[in-house]
Amino acid sequence: MKSIANSTTFAALVQAFFCHRLIEQQNASQQTVAAYRDTFRLLLGYLQDERGISPEQITLAALDADTIAAFLDHLESERHNCIRTRNARFAAIRAFFKFAAARDPQSLPSIQRVLAIPSKRFARPAMCSLTREEMLALLASCNRANWTGQRDHILLSLMYNTGARVSEAVAIRRKDVFLTASCSVKISGKGRKQRMIPLWKTSADYLRKWLERIDSSPDAPLFPGRDGKALSRSAVEKRLQRVIARTIGKCPTLKNKNVSPHTIRHTTAMHLLQAGVDLSVISIWLGHESIETTHHYVEANLAMKELALAKMEAVPVSRMRFQPRERLLQFLDAL
Repeated sequence: MKSIANSTTFAALVQAFFCHRLIEQQNASQQTVAAYRDTFRLLLGYLQDERGISPEQITLAALDADTIAAFLDHLESERHNCIRTRNARFAAIRAFFKFAAARDPQSLPSIQRVLAIPSKRFARPAMCSLTREEMLALLASCNRANWTGQRDHILLSLMYNTGARVSEAVAIRRKDVFLTASCSVKISGKGRKQRMIPLWKTSADYLRKWLERIDSSPDAPLFPGRDGKALSRSAVEKRLQRVIARTIGKCPTLKNKNVSPHTIRHTTAMHLLQAGVDLSVISIWLGHESIETTHHYVEANLAMKELALAKMEAVPVSRMRFQPRERLLQFLDAL
């Protein structure tokens, strides 16, 4: 049996994985394909820079367990990726090796050693969200006197209104906005699940004016850059950090918070929860796969915990007469 051991067949294997397995068989979303593509770009770049192996010279045999483990360590130590990102990159590599196992049985022992590498456990950090005052201060700091400032203001307002992930927000097209009697926006989420989110009157008013300033094509991105293409996730992150820098002077409490685009999504969920909206509705609003994910907001809501504590009766404590400790115990305690 012919082994996949040369660069030509390895390249063909990678192409078959993306074109045949991901796109044709699994019908993976564009976001999934892009995430897997970026993983392979990083892996090939690592092999070239650290091992001196060009993409044309890479073989399946060169991607042994030690090499993959070293690459994962490189993501954390050199690229400063968090553990969750490291695990997501490894998930793409695992999917490829499972595909390769069926195509090249001779490499199965090496592939099994790669698949035996465990995902890394991580501590779930405390959920960060903004108060309503902080969120309003953030929106007020957008410089709406120019085109980019108006776009940033509407983008952040819409993300707060809908609780959309940043990837979902930048993917919204002009045709996804409905400003009729019942104003709403269609959001395409994970797993190609689509959801309709109602718009506040202020959000609808902002969007009506904004639509006059962008391309009139139905497929035009709702939030374009100067080149007319949709903003990238990293561009939204940079724009948000600029707005935060202008807001800190007016709202000092933001200085102690690590605010990212996803923080706005958490903020939407927390404000809906505090307003008394049912968890099942919030789960649908955010496009969660399971309502168990939405329960994390209950766990993070300190105000709700304090309210629950206030409803509980205090534990009765009987008074005890002081008893002096034995001299030996006092001696040991003093050591």
